[in-house]
Amino acid sequence: MAAFLRFVSWISFLTGVLAATMIAISILVVCQMVYLRYVENASTIWQTEFVTYCMLAATLLGMPYVQRLRGHVNVDLLPIYLRGRARMALALLTYSLSLAVSLLLAWYGFHMWHEAWAGGWVSDTVWGVPLDIPYAAVPIGFGLMALQYVADILALLTGHARPFDLPEDALGTAAAAEAATRDLPR
Repeated sequence: MAAFLRFVSWISFLTGVLAATMIAISILVVCQMVYLRYVENASTIWQTEFVTYCMLAATLLGMPYVQRLRGHVNVDLLPIYLRGRARMALALLTYSLSLAVSLLLAWYGFHMWHEAWAGGWVSDTVWGVPLDIPYAAVPIGFGLMALQYVADILALLTGHARPFDLPEDALGTAAAAEAATRDLPR
């Protein structure tokens, strides 16, 4: 079980590195586009579309890494007040629902990708990108996100992770942190 969790963690880490690389490449392409337009006074054909698809792919492919770090937007009011089995049940419920949504989006994303691939769809721009390439990010991203949720559920069930990564006495910890910030000079 630990080997599977490490494997999924490694895949999620790689998707994070890939997403960061895609963002860096997008920044460089935007700089090149600005240079071409305003210094060379040349037209740009592919840059805007490339950056759009690259940033979308970075977002979708980076989701598993963000989930691995517990970096998605999270309201932890209820988990802080719950303890023991109630907190575990809530964590399993939220991860299971998130897994179901990820699988659903991966399924429909696959059908969208397949339709674009089988139909030979291309973008209606001068560059004419085959749309199966950017559309592939949807089923891959959500499929890997689903895999990360499976690992999260298994980690909870086997005791490799705490529900919501909170200490057992999260309420006391939160109250102590609030009290400490109240005493700071303003």
